[in-house]
Parts: sequence; structure tokens; C-alpha cells
Amino acid sequence: MNDEAKRLEPRSPANSHVKLLIEFGPLAAFGVTYLAGGIFWATAAVMVTSVIALAASWRRFGRLLPVPLLTAVLVVVFGGLTFWLNDPRFIKVKPTIINLLFAGVLLFGLMTGRPLLKLLLGEAFSLTEEGWRKLSVRWALFFLGLAGLNEVVWRNFSEASWVNFKVFGILGLSMVFAMAQVGLIKRHEAQSEPQSEPQSEPQSEPRAEDESRASHKVRAD
Repeated sequence: MNDEAKRLEPRSPANSHVKLLIEFGPLAAFGVTYLAGGIFWATAAVMVTSVIALAASWRRFGRLLPVPLLTAVLVVVFGGLTFWLNDPRFIKVKPTIINLLFAGVLLFGLMTGRPLLKLLLGEAFSLTEEGWRKLSVRWALFFLGLAGLNEVVWRNFSEASWVNFKVFGILGLSMVFAMAQVGLIKRHEAQSEPQSEPQSEPQSEPRAEDESRASHKVRAD
């Protein structure tokens, strides 16, 4: 495999680290900048780093990863509304919208008989169709729960509490939930078809007959 192929191989360890930076870099920038300058500076930071993450995705993989792309679009839209109307409620409601969209996409895929989660995780897991369906249902319900929880937090708690929830709470809950799916993934892992071993050619009947004739001839002699 040449260097260019390795650079574009999504399962390589180096690219796995790059994908983590692309997906979680903007979130980290939001949290750090909030501590230094408040919600508006944090909003500006997450908008800029989301666009940078898209550029990095295109440069590294030659394509735009779907989750960072959707996240960046919503960040730019709701971040822009935050600055335009001078109202941080727009950036606070963004996690609600994106989680509802994730849940809606997964549920739509299930209704149309296409487990769309397979498009996102098919490179990492090989599951049966039933496995993809069950995993899609679980993640859709989880995203709906996150959307509702975000609404509860930003409407009823302080801004600092919501930032902590956004940076640490959502990420922590997602990691715990993902780990809880290991059992389902193992139970529904697709089994690869065993390769058939080359069979030795059976001894031809004419050869067996020749040996029998030779044996009779020896006995006759």
C-alpha cells in the first residue's frame, strides 16, 4: 500500500486520531474559550474551529465526514443567530436540534428499511441486519433523551452549568451509552463465511483398475 492509500485509509491509527480531533476539537475549544471569555467568545471559537475541522476532514480523507459537516452547519447557523440577535439562547438550543435531527434520521432509516447507522459505523463494525436495526433504535432513543435533557438543563440551570453539561455531560453520557452497547454488538456480529479448503483430487477409477490388474498378474505369475 502506497503512502497516499495509507493517508486515506479510515481505519489506520493515525486517521483515527485525526477523526477524534475533527469531531471533538470544536467542543474542547468551546469549553476552554468559555472559561476565558464567556459565552459569546466561546460561540465564536466553536464556529471557527468547526469550519477548520471541515477543512481538515477534506484535506485528510478527501471527503467531508457527515457528523462534523452537520454539526458545523448548525453551529454556523445558530452561532450566527446568537451574534445577530445578541441572544445566547440560540447556541444553547443547538444541541437539542442536532440530537433531534440525529434521532429523526435514524428513525427514518428504520421506517424505510435502511439502517442509516450502518453508513456511519460500517467501517468499525460488521453486524447482521437485525443488529443494525436494534442498535439504530437504541441510539435514536438516546438522542431523543439527550435533546430533552439539554432543554431541561439550559432552561432551568445557570449558564455555567449548561456549559459543563454540554462539554462534559453529553460526552460522558455518550461514552457510557456506547460502552453499554458492546454486548449487543457482540451478539449480532456478522460471521464471515469460512473459506473452503482445497480438496484433494480423488483417485481416478482407471488407475485403480490398472493397479488391480497388476495385482492379479503378479498373483498369476
